[in-house]
Amino acid sequence: MVRIRVLVVDDHRIFAESLAAALAAEPDVDVAAAGSGPAALRCLERGAAEGRTFDVMLIDADLGAALPLSGHPNHHPVAVPDHPGADQDGLVDGISLVAGVRTGHAGVRTVVLAEKDDPRRAALALQAGASGWVAKDCSLQRLLAVIRGVLRDETHLPPALLTGVLRELTAARKHRTESERLVESLTPREREVLRCMVAGLGRKAVAERLFLSPHTVRTHMQNVLGKLGVHSTLAAVALARRAGVGPADLVPGDVVERGGQLA
Repeated sequence: MVRIRVLVVDDHRIFAESLAAALAAEPDVDVAAAGSGPAALRCLERGAAEGRTFDVMLIDADLGAALPLSGHPNHHPVAVPDHPGADQDGLVDGISLVAGVRTGHAGVRTVVLAEKDDPRRAALALQAGASGWVAKDCSLQRLLAVIRGVLRDETHLPPALLTGVLRELTAARKHRTESERLVESLTPREREVLRCMVAGLGRKAVAERLFLSPHTVRTHMQNVLGKLGVHSTLAAVALARRAGVGPADLVPGDVVERGGQLA
């Protein structure tokens, strides 16, 4: 019998342990539970090191609810090297965890468990790499069907969410297309500067990286903001991410700055 290894990730301990116990009663399911994003990532890493990788993760949509929701336009979780998706305080929200798993453990399918249907957040979860969005009050048999379905590369959404999610994905694609057009208007040097901004490098660090004077870098940054039609580095970074612009690779000695205004 092929066994399915499932990891339940929920910071409500009673729910996580109860769900894990219910799933463990199935003859072909092995299950573990984690109470936070970093703990879940450690479980994945430990399992991979021991040759016992997980197949499916069930992730609470409201994991780390003290953090701003991933759907908030100003929420940009910061990945730390050891735990993709974790923020600077070691916390992580559910949708960021989905993205972190996709980055570091691409073979693991993720399913988001939600208290309520939310087309926008469900679309964000799918964009982050989730294979499904399931209500927490669904039946155990429904959840098992989803678990087995995502292992066949199926995507599962409640029928009532489908129209709203498609609308959100279409709108996101429209915004991405516009963002891509704006980024394409930049010169090669301005794109280099933008990638440094996405990486969190300030004006001085960018100048050292590109062998330019701080004054020249400031001019490039001002040109980037002008061409993108934004007024802060934070807004430029958000637009760049929508366009698929990745950060410049960091090297030892780089100083990463935080803040949304032009340095």
